[in-house]
Amino acid sequence: MTSVFASSTFDDGARRDLIFKGEIFTFPATAASTELIAFARELIEEAFAGRDPETAQFEMPVEEFAGLLSDLKPRFIHHRRCKEILPKIFEEMGMNLERTYYDVPRLRTSTSDHYLDSGISYAYHAHRDCWYSAPFSQVNWWIPVFEVVPENVMAFHPRYFDRPVANGSARYDYGEWNRVGRPTAARHIHSDTREQPKPEEPLDLLPEIRIVPEPGGILMFSGAQLHSTVPNTSGRTRFSIDFRTVNLDDVLAGRGAPNVDAACSGTTLGDFMRASDLERIPEAARAM
Repeated sequence: MTSVFASSTFDDGARRDLIFKGEIFTFPATAASTELIAFARELIEEAFAGRDPETAQFEMPVEEFAGLLSDLKPRFIHHRRCKEILPKIFEEMGMNLERTYYDVPRLRTSTSDHYLDSGISYAYHAHRDCWYSAPFSQVNWWIPVFEVVPENVMAFHPRYFDRPVANGSARYDYGEWNRVGRPTAARHIHSDTREQPKPEEPLDLLPEIRIVPEPGGILMFSGAQLHSTVPNTSGRTRFSIDFRTVNLDDVLAGRGAPNVDAACSGTTLGDFMRASDLERIPEAARAM
């Protein structure tokens, strides 16, 4: 059974242990998460140049919209302001910045009514991040930039947390994805032909859990949790931020969620930076 803990007071170690067992945590907006979404809104509003970003899809050819995102998203991902704000969030959550490593925050979009579901605005099928070479000690973070509703968030499928799913992860290599798959995202507008791990058996995805945080509210969950993009029928494009963290002690000790069905190659650990000084995670940890 998966439980949702709201505004819990567990320390970071206890919280991670529960996340590795399939529990989900949600927190209201903090000072630093509010600062992060305010910065994201600045970039978004500048990019859309007077259009309402949440409804601009109804005014723009999809090719133009995809082109705008292909410029906007990397600007956010690599901006120094993100690297300044994220450690503040970790401190607010009681995390040790010397032991916490994180990857770059990504600005995500989910457009309404299947306007753009591929490439730069990919609508994720049910998946575990661990099918994509994520470590089992990974904690996923998700923060909405604007108001969200049940019709445009994500869904969790908790019955499969400890139940294997036949999937295509054995054909996924993270190094190959970085060389070939990721750089071509903006080209995939009407369909997405990139090899990505998907379920290869029928799934019963109900019951599902949908959590609707306030703008700047935080979701934390395991990278082994099966989750998917909800088909957006809200009439508004959803903008959100996600990133991932690991604690070095967990990585070195082999602590994390169980691997029930992932068979991918490579690891994303080389992408993780220490929260205190942006140093990359040690080589010894990448080999774990």
